[in-house]
Amino acid sequence: MAMQTGKQTLWQQYKTPILLLGGIAIGSLIGVISPELGLTVMPIGDIFLNLLFTIVVPLVFVSITCAVGSMANMNRLGKILGGTVAVFLGTGAVAAACVLIWVNMFSPSAGTNIQLSAAEVGEAQTAAQMIVGSLTVSDFPELWSKSHMLPLIIFAIITGFCVASCGGDSSPVGKLLSNLNDIIMKFVGVIMTIAPLGLGAYFANLIGEFGPQLLSDYGRSMVVYYPLCLLYVVIFFPLYAVFAGGKAGLNRMLKYIFTPAVTAFATQSSAATLPVNKEACDNIGVPKDVSDLVLPMGCTMHMDGSVLSSIVKIAFLFGVFNMPFASVGTYAMAIAVAILSAFVLSGAPGGGLVGEMLIVSMFGFPAEAFPLIATLGFLFDPAATCLNAAGDTIASMMVTRLVEGKDWLEKKLASGVLR
Repeated sequence: MAMQTGKQTLWQQYKTPILLLGGIAIGSLIGVISPELGLTVMPIGDIFLNLLFTIVVPLVFVSITCAVGSMANMNRLGKILGGTVAVFLGTGAVAAACVLIWVNMFSPSAGTNIQLSAAEVGEAQTAAQMIVGSLTVSDFPELWSKSHMLPLIIFAIITGFCVASCGGDSSPVGKLLSNLNDIIMKFVGVIMTIAPLGLGAYFANLIGEFGPQLLSDYGRSMVVYYPLCLLYVVIFFPLYAVFAGGKAGLNRMLKYIFTPAVTAFATQSSAATLPVNKEACDNIGVPKDVSDLVLPMGCTMHMDGSVLSSIVKIAFLFGVFNMPFASVGTYAMAIAVAILSAFVLSGAPGGGLVGEMLIVSMFGFPAEAFPLIATLGFLFDPAATCLNAAGDTIASMMVTRLVEGKDWLEKKLASGVLR
């Protein structure tokens, strides 16, 4: 009976990626054996993509507005929030800089022979046009388009602050937004039930048209991404811990980070790792009001692993479409899109699809580019979630240092509160 329970738990943990990768594998096999059948089932893939692109705008607006609007109930909000934003953006920028160097040394699209209508890629904009067009729209209805993600995000953040100043999540509007967020996530869950079928149908056509070479290209990207994640953990996690609490911070991080990291890797969900992260922060000595704010925000806003994967995906698409990934403007845009896509990710498995749609929309890639990086997202997800969720624990330590000073951990150890 115990073995049966263990198997059931394992299936529950890995159900989503197994089904998604299984659908892709079956679709790929259909494409290899019968390209004509792949073309026949392609509309199923189109329906799945259309459903995703339809829900992305309300999902982004409601989730961000809820996250910001609920901050009104947090203790020491001002100082903790400032430190939280600084840490999230700072570590995200470090991750982005690292991956830019890495993908220029080891291209994830080297040897790629996929040709997906390069002529359909949107025209490049000047810096001024990019700033104005990316941050604003000329009319309110234009906000509700997946082509205007950044203006929508800015609008949602401002709306969230207004909700927070008018009662937060306990106000009628706050409760309405919370209910809408639950409804939208249920809707996303419904869409994701057909994801294996939708992606399988899309890949049946892609493989039938472009051949097994497509899958080998993903193997190259994984060889680029996974060693990068390992290096980031080995080099920067200890540096962050030392910044947060000196040698004692490093020791306590090494002692308690393993459980959240393993849980995140297994569940591929930052939200599922939240209770384990909370326990780890309590054991390390992070104040409760800090962890209560940083950890929930980290589930959707602190995504170093997702930043790494986003730029690898962007570099991959630039290679697929034979576009140069070299200019300072391109790098700046990639960093901005990577960090912002991480901010709209949810803590649920498959939430990275939102960030991948943001990448496709912001760089003007055709819709056909989405399944390519969506598949990379599924392959990258275990390592990305591990970095994201384990990084939340370390981020809580760093925010505590910013709020209470560099000696916060030494004082707790000296008081005998911690073991």
